Amino acid sequence: MEKHSVSRLIGAPPGYVGHDEGGQLTESVRRKPYSVILLDEVEKAHQDVFNVLLQVFDDGRLTDGQGRTVDFTNVVVIMTSNLPGDPADFFRPEFINRIDDIVRFHELTRENMAPIVEMQLEAVRHRLDDRGIELDVSTEAINKLADLGYDPAFGARPLKRTIQREIVDRLAMILLSRPVEDDSVAEVDVVDGQLEVRVRVPAHQV
Repeated sequence: MEKHSVSRLIGAPPGYVGHDEGGQLTESVRRKPYSVILLDEVEKAHQDVFNVLLQVFDDGRLTDGQGRTVDFTNVVVIMTSNLPGDPADFFRPEFINRIDDIVRFHELTRENMAPIVEMQLEAVRHRLDDRGIELDVSTEAINKLADLGYDPAFGARPLKRTIQREIVDRLAMILLSRPVEDDSVAEVDVVDGQLEVRVRVPAHQV
């Protein structure tokens, strides 16, 4: 976030382009004083932006480019950061001291993946339920999806694409190739080290 971003937050001063428009931050809070503000990757902000935030945290108000005082006392500010170490080593002490709480998230490990796989599969399960098809995924298949969908650098981000490629796309091909009646079961298992997807028809159809 560059230095000129301050003008975008609180509005341009008199005589500058955009003075009549108000700032994105101050105008939003002025119109909706009960708000939650999310500042993503706040460590990338210019120092002048931190000075603005200090005023919000300290005084609970900001003066916009038009001279209006905007009340921030009913605003919750949430900031995210990708700093690898202690935030106190990066941010100024007066900034850290005005933060109510800091929540640290540890990196995902391979051991964390199985519950995430099951949560992602719930979306697939609901879609199949709408067609009267049950989804049955073995424990071995869940572990295989966890292996394929985990990346040490990106955590679980590749998992959604993995489930799309390994399960959803394969099921789509099966469902397009032949009619499948209600009460069929889509089974996902591991055979010879590879994921296998098949649709088993109920006994009355056999």
